[in-house]
Amino acid sequence: MHVQGKQVVITGGSSGIGLATAEALVSKGASVLVVGRRAAVVQQAVARLRAIGRAEGIDADVTTEDGRMRVLKAAQDRLGGLQLLMHSAGGVRAGRLEDTPEDDIRKMIEVNLLAPMLLTRMALPMLRACVGGGMIVNVSSGIALVGVPFYATYAAVKSGIAHFGEAMRRELGGEGVHVMTVYPAATDTPMMSSSDAGSDLGFVREPAAAVAEAIVRGIEQDALHVIRGGEGRAAMIAQNRNDPAALDQRFALLKPKLIEAVRHHLAL
Repeated sequence: MHVQGKQVVITGGSSGIGLATAEALVSKGASVLVVGRRAAVVQQAVARLRAIGRAEGIDADVTTEDGRMRVLKAAQDRLGGLQLLMHSAGGVRAGRLEDTPEDDIRKMIEVNLLAPMLLTRMALPMLRACVGGGMIVNVSSGIALVGVPFYATYAAVKSGIAHFGEAMRRELGGEGVHVMTVYPAATDTPMMSSSDAGSDLGFVREPAAAVAEAIVRGIEQDALHVIRGGEGRAAMIAQNRNDPAALDQRFALLKPKLIEAVRHHLAL
């Protein structure tokens, strides 16, 4: 997809990977509507983006039907349509499954998986109507490719959105809507600020701008997926496929230190 002049909606676009991608797209001539739950943060993001190019913003909760309807109405009213929909809104709570409140499990399912599915469902008529074709970008996680202890629910929902995207790419094949899935590794974003997991535990944090650059490159190339984390992550993915028991042993050694590092990791 050639991004110049495209009408783009990014959920979770007021911070982190979503905002960095919005900046990259606006700088290339796209018109972007960023979506976030906090009005003040959305306004700050829009001001930052408008220093580069054309941007709009809306505070809406995409886990609600009303929020999803308001987002699509804003895309039509403020951008004139929708050609690229990026699901970047997300939330996480780490820790042992039995210690995770049921409400937090439900929130992770709703924001990371259910909301993107339902918003996609509502947006398909607009995306199909695009001259030259539409596109959906789903932000999954490297944890969807290699399950990590104490992130069971997060791994489940991020695997879910990845396979949702894969299935939808095939369902929409030949119908003018492409689907790309992004698998970021640990990224330096507000979502990671409450985690103390570092490089010694495999969490080497990448700047959000670098992830955004890769996402935009993938959009321009109509890529099927974008996987971050470099050679180290690629080797871990291969080992998880070819010798998962060996990876189980590695994680067994890391568990005591890992649980201490992530016990306060919460962004919901």
